[in-house]
Amino acid sequence: MMDIPKISDSEWEVMKVIWDSNPCTSNEIVERISEFSDWKPKTIKTLINRLVKKEVLGYEVDSNDKKTYHYYPLISKEKCVKMESKSFIKRVFNGSLNMMMANFINNESLSQEEIDELRDILNKKKG
Repeated sequence: MMDIPKISDSEWEVMKVIWDSNPCTSNEIVERISEFSDWKPKTIKTLINRLVKKEVLGYEVDSNDKKTYHYYPLISKEKCVKMESKSFIKRVFNGSLNMMMANFINNESLSQEEIDELRDILNKKKG
């Protein structure tokens, strides 16, 4: 399995936009992120360039405008979420999934629907 590079919180915001609507140009990414953030366009473009260097994003040059790049993810959202989840459990809970689950269940209020959903997930895992 290929190693997935560490993605910063800011880079995650860029990736969420691209995962939701790819391929997209840097201007489209800037426009979408500007809806919920006050980041400057230059900051967003720097994040895009970092993601390209990390080989998380790929791009194609527009055939009609050589200055326009269309960006697309090289790694799926699912793979990144899986990697980040494992990293979080290892970093915060010393790799203990039980400790993480107990912490969240004991410190969060859960609706009956959420409890039932968790029970269903565990029952399916149990077989």
